[in-house]
Amino acid sequence: MSGKLIVIAGTNASGKSNLGVQMAARFNGEIISADSRQVFERLDLGSGKITREEMMGVPHHLIDVCKPGDFFSMADFQKLAYEAIDDILSRGKVPFLVGGTGLYVNAVADGYELSDRAPDLELRAHLETFETPELYEMLLEKLPGTDIDPKNRNRVMRALERIAADDYHPGKRTPRYETLKIGVSWDRETLKQRIDERLERRLQQGMVKEVEDLLRDGCSEEFLMKLGLEYRFLTRYIKGEIGYDQMVLELGNAIKKFAKRQVTWFKKDKDIHWLDMHGTPNEEAATLIDAFLKS
Repeated sequence: MSGKLIVIAGTNASGKSNLGVQMAARFNGEIISADSRQVFERLDLGSGKITREEMMGVPHHLIDVCKPGDFFSMADFQKLAYEAIDDILSRGKVPFLVGGTGLYVNAVADGYELSDRAPDLELRAHLETFETPELYEMLLEKLPGTDIDPKNRNRVMRALERIAADDYHPGKRTPRYETLKIGVSWDRETLKQRIDERLERRLQQGMVKEVEDLLRDGCSEEFLMKLGLEYRFLTRYIKGEIGYDQMVLELGNAIKKFAKRQVTWFKKDKDIHWLDMHGTPNEEAATLIDAFLKS
């Protein structure tokens, strides 16, 4: 173990980014963003990327580290996150890993043993010819106990690629850091309301234009469709496949379902301390962090 790491994980619209900033400011920390879409430049509103003002002067890492359309894997994230954490620790500061992409959080906090081998493009082209359910059936044959989401095409394909390359070792873990894990979520009704309010706010701020500009500047529809909910639904709306009201309704519902899956994912980790969001979560988090740093 080489130093202490604080994880603040949670669902969409839970307020984890703000809590991360508050705690990092209080404990002389810097933040590593654990979000699979915020690594890309120009994916701002659709990914819920924190703004300069919201950062309140707290340094943030792993935001805007690659161009839209670039290949970026979990292994890439883990490598860059380790580098950032080691740098933060070397300067006597406290690293905070903050985000909602469960695999990215766990890859760093739990020390997944990953390969940074580049994808086999011929195999990928072959796999692209299959529908997602077919790919998942192929994965189940090779990895019957898999917990990969059957609808997550990217992850299913990546697992098949790594099995083909004899490079799939999901059980091997070597944690690098002593870690405190803090969870941020709300009861179902409050979370639904927060998701609706946040979606409306981002649409008013220009989320549709963000995607129109990306498409205009040569970002592929295929890349945007793979990026997850906001970019998928907005691309379909811009292409004229669905109307605006239908897009907002379906997108809102899809985000709520995704948040439910995020909760299920994080709840499997018994080391997470879940904050009472209706109490005094900032003080509760600060007490946990203070005791952890002094231990």
